[in-house]
Amino acid sequence: MFGEPIGQGWSQVGELGAAFVLSAIIGLERELKQKAAGLRTYTVVGFGAALFMLVSKYGFTDVLESGKIVLDPSRVAAQIVSGLGFIGGGIIFVKRDSVRGLTTAASIWLTAAVGAAAGADLLVLAAIATGGYLVIALALPWLARFARRTVRADKPLLRVTYVDGRGLLREVLTVITGSGFQVTDMATTRQPRDEPDSADRPVEVVVHLDGKGSVGAVVAALSEVDGVSAVTTDDESEPY
Repeated sequence: MFGEPIGQGWSQVGELGAAFVLSAIIGLERELKQKAAGLRTYTVVGFGAALFMLVSKYGFTDVLESGKIVLDPSRVAAQIVSGLGFIGGGIIFVKRDSVRGLTTAASIWLTAAVGAAAGADLLVLAAIATGGYLVIALALPWLARFARRTVRADKPLLRVTYVDGRGLLREVLTVITGSGFQVTDMATTRQPRDEPDSADRPVEVVVHLDGKGSVGAVVAALSEVDGVSAVTTDDESEPY
């Protein structure tokens, strides 16, 4: 023991150390992926959550009096959960139609839980949760990519090259949906200009289709759109 109140011994130091290490492991994975919140942020969150738990468990032992003063240590754990919403809300942002930061916010929330578990001396659960996070962050994306490739294996893919800045993407999508297809995924890539002095910059959009429409018909229709320079499918090397 280091002194009164109780709860300031080597056991608690070990719990803080476990929270530090486990939180840093989660933060390191985020740091390697160059996310906005990285090693330092995650370590501070988990380390702080562990300290809150230790304060909740032991910080009021000097004022407890049998039969008169009774405290509930779980109240601080509940406040950690709700308090992390402040940090998570600041990380999540919406840009156009995409939402970014959800995984980072969720992983910070989990890191706080790992720190709280370590502070509560539930070291086995804290370690398992850290291992589970690594499985989620490293293995599940590979599984998701594999599943997407499997699902797309029997679905057509179109590559459409058009001139940027004319609002043609909306027209391309309108032609596709009007031909009996649904767009399941889409990615655009800006191409280098054919001529350095040219104001027109080509853009290639890769579209994954789902539906019972005619691929030949949609390719023919897209080829008639003014500004579309090339249309290819996944099984063709030459443009229409």
